[in-house]
Amino acid sequence: MRGTNIKHWLMGCLIVIFAASFAGGTEGFTLISKDQLKAELSKPDVAVIDVRAQHDWDNAQWKIQGAQRQSAAETKDWMGKYPKDKTIVLYCA
Repeated sequence: MRGTNIKHWLMGCLIVIFAASFAGGTEGFTLISKDQLKAELSKPDVAVIDVRAQHDWDNAQWKIQGAQRQSAAETKDWMGKYPKDKTIVLYCA
């Protein structure tokens, strides 16, 4: 079960990165592991954004602490509110 969750998480990340490539290119995008993300979470210059659908977010059994939920379909509406010098981590699971 745990391996399946990780595969779904990684697939979700790949989908987000793929979709983002059409929204403005993949410059500056890096795929990171769960352990790499854990190491980054305590840093003040990291913003974690959950791009799951609202229904999935509302009914999620787990969420990354401190993550903010934003719509993947409305990236242009919210991306500007995050400073360009922050590391932005997008995920969906």
